Amino acid sequence: MKIETSIPAYLAEDFSMYLENMESLSDPENPEFLTNYLKVLAAQLASNSSVFNGMVDQLAMAITRSVRIDSKNLAKIDLTQKPLWANIKPFVGVHTDARATISQLMADSEEELKTAVLLIHFYNTYDATPLPPEVEFEIDDNDDATKPYATYGYDE
Repeated sequence: MKIETSIPAYLAEDFSMYLENMESLSDPENPEFLTNYLKVLAAQLASNSSVFNGMVDQLAMAITRSVRIDSKNLAKIDLTQKPLWANIKPFVGVHTDARATISQLMADSEEELKTAVLLIHFYNTYDATPLPPEVEFEIDDNDDATKPYATYGYDE
C-alpha cells in the first residue's frame, strides 16, 4: 500500500527527471526493457563510480537494483529539509555485488548518493494515481430560506 507522499522542494527537479525516466522506460509490451537498461547503468557505475557525477537521476537508476531501502522507517524521519547521510544510511541495505561501488560513492560522492537514495525512496512510496475530481454542488441563488416549499406559481 502506498502512502500519500509529498516530494520535498530540494528534490523536486531531480525526482521529476527520475520519475519521467522510470515511467518512460516501463513498457508493458517489453517488461525487460527497463530491467536491462538498469543493468547497463549499474555496469557503467561499477566500472567508473564517477560516471554519473552531476546526473543524480541517472545515479539513482543505476543503484535502484543494488540497494534496498527501508521506506517504512525512513518515512518517520523529517525529510522536508535535506537530511545528513548519517541519518539516511541506517535505512539502506546494499546488495553484496554492489558494496564496493556504493562504498566508493560514499567516499567520493556522498551528497549525490544520499540524493539518489532519497529519489528511490520517494519513487517507491509515490502514488501517481490522479485524485478524483471534486464534487461540485450547485447552489441555487433563487432558493429562499424562509420559504422551504415551492409554491409553483400559486399565491399563498
